[in-house]
Amino acid sequence: MLKLLDPIPYLPLILLAVFMLLAPFRPMPHVLEKLIMLKNGTLTRPLDIFDLFFHLAPSAILLLKWIRGMQS
Repeated sequence: MLKLLDPIPYLPLILLAVFMLLAPFRPMPHVLEKLIMLKNGTLTRPLDIFDLFFHLAPSAILLLKWIRGMQS
């Protein structure tokens, strides 16, 4: 399954991960906002939970690709 990550180049994946971590740029990035909500115990709406996973997905894919690259 992780073989699907091999053809994806690092540069576009890094750019996408950084963009998704910082989007929207104002007033506060969603990842930061949702992590604060998670810390406070107010991350309960399904849309907010989906939004957190959506913004973290490229970073998770990048991490999996990096780990796979280190193993080979």
